[in-house]
Amino acid sequence: MNALKPNGAKPNGSGVGVENVISARDLVVGFHNVPVLKGLNLDVKRGEILGFVGGSGGGKSVLTRTIIGLIPKWSGSIHVFGEDLDALSEEDRSALERRWGVLFQGGALFSSLTVRQNVQFPMRENLELSPRLLEEISLAKLEMVGLHRDVLDKMPSELSGGMVKRVALARSLALDPEILFLDEPTSGLDPISAGDFDELIMALQQTLGLTVFMVTHDLDSLHTACDRVAALADGKIIATGPIEDMLQSDHPWLRAYFHGKRAKTRTGKTGRKRV
Repeated sequence: MNALKPNGAKPNGSGVGVENVISARDLVVGFHNVPVLKGLNLDVKRGEILGFVGGSGGGKSVLTRTIIGLIPKWSGSIHVFGEDLDALSEEDRSALERRWGVLFQGGALFSSLTVRQNVQFPMRENLELSPRLLEEISLAKLEMVGLHRDVLDKMPSELSGGMVKRVALARSLALDPEILFLDEPTSGLDPISAGDFDELIMALQQTLGLTVFMVTHDLDSLHTACDRVAALADGKIIATGPIEDMLQSDHPWLRAYFHGKRAKTRTGKTGRKRV
């Protein structure tokens, strides 16, 4: 059996390896004096798709929102691109934030804006572009995720669930990010649409050289799209490794998660193959 990578070990020197684009160390986050993340340690490597799994309400989305600055941490450190987020000025922090894109659970499109306006929103907030260039870029981003110009003037309420996800993905790619955060990207999609979305993420990662941090409970996505999986339980990372190692682990939580009734039709699959 392949051994799972031990967690909690501290790196040498500054605490950030050059191959890691995200490093969290001793991270503690909570609400109303109740900790959710309890000394979490995690590295995300450049150019990988990392699947982040855990029980419902266990803190998966909390970690994403803490990294991007929506939830304050209690203690610990977060480095992104080798930069300590606590040490950055407001200007430097804003510049760094433009290097990542986020697809929130459910898409989180602005309901009062058209598809065009949703996709253009990050560019209007951060760049000075002509109307013509805004139009060209927004159309290019939509085509990148498999949509066409006929959706530009539609409202989010006129879109299917799969189209909402794709528009939200196009918006997350508007500033040409290096890191893509995905929060339950296939949640609410039928199996065919979810599979198509996994293929899209893999193609974009390969084409654009993205690093992808994907919070998911979709076992098919873990098998199909992810290079590595990180498992969260009781506020800490209990294991990281390829899906094959997760399936072979004797850890009780991992066995329950990957070999439960819902997983029986999936455990015969192999992990992601690089093209």
